[in-house]
Amino acid sequence: MITIGSSSWHERAKLSIPGGVSSPVRAFQSVGSHPRYFVRGEGSKVFDIDGNQYVDLIGSWGPMILGHAHPAVVEAVVKTSRDSFSFGAPGPNEVLLAEEIIARVEPAEQVRFVSSGTEAVMTAVRLARAATGRDLIVKFAGCYHGHSDALLVEAGSAIATLGLPNSPGVTVGATKDTLVLPYNDEAALRELFATRGHEVAAIITEAAAANMGAVPPEPGFNRLLADLTKSHGALLILDEVMTGFRISAGGWWQAFGKPEGWEPDLFTFGKVIGGGFPLAAIAGKKEVMQLLAPVGSVYQAGTLSGNPVATASGLATLENCTPAVYKTLNLRATQIGEGISHALTGAGLEHSYQTAGNLFSFFFAPGRVTNYAEAKLQDTARFAKFFHGLLEKGVSVPPSAFEAWFVSAAITDADVDQVLSAAEYAARITREFSGVDKKTT
Repeated sequence: MITIGSSSWHERAKLSIPGGVSSPVRAFQSVGSHPRYFVRGEGSKVFDIDGNQYVDLIGSWGPMILGHAHPAVVEAVVKTSRDSFSFGAPGPNEVLLAEEIIARVEPAEQVRFVSSGTEAVMTAVRLARAATGRDLIVKFAGCYHGHSDALLVEAGSAIATLGLPNSPGVTVGATKDTLVLPYNDEAALRELFATRGHEVAAIITEAAAANMGAVPPEPGFNRLLADLTKSHGALLILDEVMTGFRISAGGWWQAFGKPEGWEPDLFTFGKVIGGGFPLAAIAGKKEVMQLLAPVGSVYQAGTLSGNPVATASGLATLENCTPAVYKTLNLRATQIGEGISHALTGAGLEHSYQTAGNLFSFFFAPGRVTNYAEAKLQDTARFAKFFHGLLEKGVSVPPSAFEAWFVSAAITDADVDQVLSAAEYAARITREFSGVDKKTT
């Protein structure tokens, strides 16, 4: 597979862009290589600048749920673009998209659009503090909620350790009101709320953790979050930037939260609602959402918020996310996930195949991963070798052992066959690299 063009462009990019990328994981540093420079996508495939073709299991990290360049989405974007790319003013598309989100997610009574998941989370946290008059925010180690200062914190070893910045440029003052707990640890949660529940403004959690790999909440964990926040006068912020409208028509909450009988106070959405364009949203109960200016005094603004082209793309995407699409997503995720796991097992490679709805990932680890501390114990060198084996055979997956994988509704039977054939090859070279003897495993 020739990648001279990608390599050349990356060397050029590093002269003008820090690390040559506009988002760190794209740099391929964790897999010891250079990124592929993609120039075209069509359905389930992406094509790099050297002309190589790949089955895409990244999907722009989630939003390409229908596949690349879906005709209905292209039509909506082109039609809207002809009339202007932006007005910095209200438009019908944002109203229609807000109505579509509200129709799909019952606890979401109002919606405010922004341009990124980071903005959505930052605003949700601000709303929670304003609504409760409290300062403390509880998050979980390994759950990523964007790069706002208050949430770029690492976990300590004690229960509810005060957050310490894990990025230069973030002050201790910015994170002093953020508490970090182990994910899926009910005892830690109960202890925190027993001692400091009256200080907590909100818990924020990914609906299912997908930024340390696919690590679903243990049964009853999210329900406990809802119960504890409600009983202590705090809010629950459910971050569905990754899972929203991908797991089901109403996201993770509709598929798993509603049957369990609990509701969050606020949602954050992104990815699918923009169909590949920069778009995100905060949604929630009217009494909280109306604290936002201009109705209330909680300030949030953005020139490109509710952009007409982005909202047209998102609306067309959601309108085409039919029950058949979700059935296909679940089928393809199962076929590919179970098939790859079978290839790894056949090669004698110890691993944990994990799912969160139709998101999935593989940990080269001895047992099931339930939190970030366990995720960090995986063999990332084996993952890198497996990653390159897949890439060599035309399958593009996330270039990090700590990311979820995504399927699209455009994946075909032939694509599945290609992925599983690539997995057999990748597992074989990973076994050889690892020195694994199948006869002794």
